[in-house]
Amino acid sequence: MISKSQSLQWLKWGAWVVAVAAIVYFLNKNDGSQKQTTAQIEQSQNLAATEQNTSQTPAQGYNYETVLMPRGLSDRVVKYKGFTAHFNKQLHIPNCVTYEITVTEAKGKRERSGNFERDESVDGCPNWWDYRDSGYDRGHMAPAGDMKWDEKAMNETFFLTNVCPQDPALNAGVWNDIEMKVREWARRDKSLIVITGPIVGNNPKTIGKNMDIAVPEAFFKVIISPNTTPIKAIAFICPNRACGGMLKNYTVSVDEVEKRTGMNFFNALPDDLENRVEATCNLNQWLNW
Repeated sequence: MISKSQSLQWLKWGAWVVAVAAIVYFLNKNDGSQKQTTAQIEQSQNLAATEQNTSQTPAQGYNYETVLMPRGLSDRVVKYKGFTAHFNKQLHIPNCVTYEITVTEAKGKRERSGNFERDESVDGCPNWWDYRDSGYDRGHMAPAGDMKWDEKAMNETFFLTNVCPQDPALNAGVWNDIEMKVREWARRDKSLIVITGPIVGNNPKTIGKNMDIAVPEAFFKVIISPNTTPIKAIAFICPNRACGGMLKNYTVSVDEVEKRTGMNFFNALPDDLENRVEATCNLNQWLNW
């Protein structure tokens, strides 16, 4: 028979066990709640990061100036302050030039200055006198007018690595109109990426006192506006002769320029975006404010 004192002792032990069990239960419950709260916080942070990434404009993080050249084409990349030239030492003209023009740069006020000269560091670069009495202008691919924001940038546009034989009527006509539109659109759209170059036939005419400088059959200008929504692109092809009529007569898609030159533009973009912007040929999208 259990004595009264023994019963009291068992009751004390029972109460102590119940108390310990209760403490353990509540500690585990709180720990689980804390873990759940932490997980929820991490999930919210990840969601916020995802939303932030998807809300970024496609313009961020892409190199729009990269141009892939056809296999076997002579191509030396020469970087200047305001533009990059892809120079062809066999044809003695650039394959193309690339640059960005911002709204600030498009508002540059510096007076035109510079003298045409050979870039001594570039093999195959002609001299200014190789164009003399040829009947062709020394046509800038990166215009001096787009570099009015800096003296050095403007002077470097006069290197013959940035020049092609260009019909004077084209140089002072439609081609000049397109160049002025580029500056106008850059002031409106914050910045543009511009890629300009010649289209050379299989057996081109040549000029030159000391070397055979290829005379292009046409010129192209590819323009993309990476800060607009949606991103838009347009291109122009002008025959190397006097060109009359309206600007729309020379408007083409980027795809058409790629077809004519074998070059690949904007390859850093996602395929769906690249396909869309390169297939579009809508001058009204650019002319309308």
